[in-house]
Amino acid sequence: MKSNGKKKADFLILLFALALTALGLLMIFSASAPYAKSRFGDIYYFIKDQMVAALIGITVMMIVSLLNYDLFRKFAWFIFAGGLVLLLLTYVPGISVEHNDARRWINIGFEFQPSELYKLAFIIFMARIIIYFKEKQKPLIGYITAIVITLGSAFIIYKQPHLSAAVIITLIGFVIIYAGGAKLKYLIITVVPVTALAAVGAFTYDYMKDRIMAWIDPFAYPSVEGYQVIQSLYAIASGGLFGVGLGKSTQKFLYIPEPQNDFIFSIIAEELGYIGVFLVITLFCMLLWRGIRIAIFCEDLFGTLLALGITSLIFVQAALNIAVVTGLVPNTGIALPFFSAGGTSIVMFLTEIGILLNISKQPEKKRELKA
Repeated sequence: MKSNGKKKADFLILLFALALTALGLLMIFSASAPYAKSRFGDIYYFIKDQMVAALIGITVMMIVSLLNYDLFRKFAWFIFAGGLVLLLLTYVPGISVEHNDARRWINIGFEFQPSELYKLAFIIFMARIIIYFKEKQKPLIGYITAIVITLGSAFIIYKQPHLSAAVIITLIGFVIIYAGGAKLKYLIITVVPVTALAAVGAFTYDYMKDRIMAWIDPFAYPSVEGYQVIQSLYAIASGGLFGVGLGKSTQKFLYIPEPQNDFIFSIIAEELGYIGVFLVITLFCMLLWRGIRIAIFCEDLFGTLLALGITSLIFVQAALNIAVVTGLVPNTGIALPFFSAGGTSIVMFLTEIGILLNISKQPEKKRELKA
């Protein structure tokens, strides 16, 4: 049972999130200006939409921070069902929208990416499912159900195709399942064949296979799959310690395709240098620290799993994006939270921060992350 006393929201997580948002807006404008001018004749084309989305996101964040997160527990089934329907609409002709040979978007009067909404719906539902089967005292059935939901969700997203989002969903699912009480040996038994299937699946699509080959040796494919990574590495290397200066990137002048999106981190490195890179990574690490603290001190397991899932989503996605941009993993097409241009993305990440703020206001009761 929850006690009635509440405390103030975690100011630091709000500060870090707003700092990332502000810095993200600044870098989107800097990175996108040449491309926006070249394609649309307006250097403000991307930043205008992103600023509107950020304002909507901050508004939603503040509203959500006032709503008790128990509402998500009560309506978890409906939230998940709605998210799943939107995700499946990406397979419906006439509604789905294709960009770069991928159907990850839908148009219902306006265009957005359902997988961004589904990630949060998935986290809420996974936390609720684990609680449900704990209450029923059926841990094995609960484990199997959670695994099926995780892998089923990953498969639906993978087929769009959207490998990076499928990987993120899988990792977050496993984190929540383990923190919810699953035995490590069960997870190991599950992870081994899943990893093998993922490796095989990565070669199902020619573009994925080509990206893996380009990752192994990008300079062997300088004009095709290795092009973005090579240009990204040039940008990072030329930034040095202090960078070439805000707005003075060379690589954003149509060398890196759409630099305001997946590869914006390389523009940060070029313009702000390793100092700027350190600042961005530190902000994400601080967000991770506060998010884990909120999860640990949450009064009930649902709140713990919800906070942990949201925190994992933000950090894992950021880490994966940075790994792609620096050539540590194959190019999977993943946005950098709070930085990459995209209205759906920034609204959802700020909404998730609002949920963390609400959880942080609840009475504290220290618990182990693994229940």
